[in-house]
Amino acid sequence: MSDQSLPLRKGERIPRKPLPKYEEVEGGLVAGITAHGIKIWKVALDDENQYGPHAMIALLILMSTFTGAILGMMWAFFG
Repeated sequence: MSDQSLPLRKGERIPRKPLPKYEEVEGGLVAGITAHGIKIWKVALDDENQYGPHAMIALLILMSTFTGAILGMMWAFFG
C-alpha cells in the first residue's frame, strides 16, 4: 500500500485516496470562479472550491466562442 492512501476500513479491499485540497469561497459565483485571478482553468480543472462546475461551464463557453471565431475567420478568408 502506498504512503498516500488512507488506512483500510473493515471490509474494504481498495485503498482510498486522501481528499484533495478544497476551500470554501464566500462572495458568490464571480468571486468563486475568479478565486485564483484570471486562471479560470485552475478552479475548473482542479475543482478547488464549490464553483468548479460553474467555472467549467464558463471555460467551455469561452473556448467554444474562441473556436467559433477562428472557424468563422477561416470561412471568411478561405471560403
